[in-house]
Amino acid sequence: MGTIPLHEIISEIESFAPPSLQESYDNCGLQTGHSSMEVTGIIITLDVTEAVLEEAITHNFNLIVAHHPVTLSGIKKLTCHSAAERILIAAVKNDIAIFAAHTNLDSVTGGVSTVLANKIGLINQRILEPRSNLLVKLVTFVPHQQAPEVREALFNAGAGRIGNYDQCSYNSHGEGTFRAGENTLPFAGKKGLMHTEAEVRIETIMPDYLQNKVVQALYATHPYEEPAYDLIALKNEWDSIGFGVIGDLPEPLPPEKFLQQLKKRTHAGCVRYSATEKTEVRTVAVCGGSGSFLLKQAMKHQADVLVTGDFKYHQFFDAENKIMIADIGHYESEQFTKELFFELLTKKFPNFAVRLSNVNSNPIKYL
Repeated sequence: MGTIPLHEIISEIESFAPPSLQESYDNCGLQTGHSSMEVTGIIITLDVTEAVLEEAITHNFNLIVAHHPVTLSGIKKLTCHSAAERILIAAVKNDIAIFAAHTNLDSVTGGVSTVLANKIGLINQRILEPRSNLLVKLVTFVPHQQAPEVREALFNAGAGRIGNYDQCSYNSHGEGTFRAGENTLPFAGKKGLMHTEAEVRIETIMPDYLQNKVVQALYATHPYEEPAYDLIALKNEWDSIGFGVIGDLPEPLPPEKFLQQLKKRTHAGCVRYSATEKTEVRTVAVCGGSGSFLLKQAMKHQADVLVTGDFKYHQFFDAENKIMIADIGHYESEQFTKELFFELLTKKFPNFAVRLSNVNSNPIKYL
């Protein structure tokens, strides 16, 4: 069946969930191993446990792809006194790489919350809390004749995407002036003489994590030795990136029936829920993992229910009967992330050994 360089697998995951989107407290990326190693097979899991590691060893798979990192905090010593230490030691001894995509996978459209929303059957989905300060505007100036080629290169590098539209730019026409110095090879004009060139001012937008790639594309296609460009940080919200998803049920349901359906579709051991004054559920907000921080946002968008995990006792009072909280559990709200990884990797590497872990890593049991 062959092997695949680990860096190719990492590239595929990170192109979908860029590491720059992770939260400051997070620990995404490669936990053990090195990017140049050859991968014999992939085990996909939500959590990296000792049982999952043993499963990888048994099947001779040397890569574990997980949603949760082995640890969020730093480790100062490896003494086998904790599960995280034992896992890291065993992974290194057995040449097993561990890779995690956590809050970066939570933040993207099509990520963790989208998968949960799909399981519930929501339509008209959109990001519940879009993130801001992630967009950059590029402004550059190109001779008329070369402007189409430069624009296309910028678009191919990922610039110019706004929602469901791509190849977005604004173009205005004017004149640029420059004087070539002695040690130059000017595209137009003569050394020592000021030159006036009819130019197109191209403005387009991109996520900040594509900045280097887009600027490289600009330099590769721009005819000038020294292209002029500006990068402007924007405060705009980015509707394609953020936490949680909100959508609608195809048909409204009474709260009790919605909860029964929710428990069945998510295989939840139980559903902890709050009272509500509403007689039907139509608009539903969801967040995989710990989503209590999105309660006010869900109420702002007039959601009838917020489905997530890890609500504390006193937080249930904050709903004030205006919205129903449905806490299905952290593991239960994120368990379908394994399917997301599986689809992403098997689509790119269709004939490679990719396996969903058989280990139920949920530490919580229900009586």
